[in-house]
Amino acid sequence: MRCIALFESVTGAGVKDCVIGDSCLIFVVRPGDAGVAIGRGGSHVRLLRHMFGVNVEVVEYAEDLVDFVKNSFAPARVRQVRVVEKGDSGRVVVVSVEPSDKGVAIGRNGRKAERNRLLVRRYFGVDSVVIT
Repeated sequence: MRCIALFESVTGAGVKDCVIGDSCLIFVVRPGDAGVAIGRGGSHVRLLRHMFGVNVEVVEYAEDLVDFVKNSFAPARVRQVRVVEKGDSGRVVVVSVEPSDKGVAIGRNGRKAERNRLLVRRYFGVDSVVIT
């Protein structure tokens, strides 16, 4: 709760959730508040990174699964998002990104891909995310 309160006081953005990862804090902000949360030229994120001592990431929430997936993969350019029902094994989200942005979508050592899997599972109950 302290992390959320500090984030809101520094940025002025409304926070929906805070996920504490191994080496980062992920703040899910209300729709339309991502720009305010990041700050001009990333100034708020840099300040918060210094204050918390870990990497700080911002994801804009969306009620729709497809929009949320696109927001969570930003700044990678998402070409298409498909939701595939796999019967007993649940739902799988297949995300197609621009070939030049595939590294951005996956992240170093797959961290960004794993973060996106965690967020989509947490909010929409999706079992797996596949990046193509």
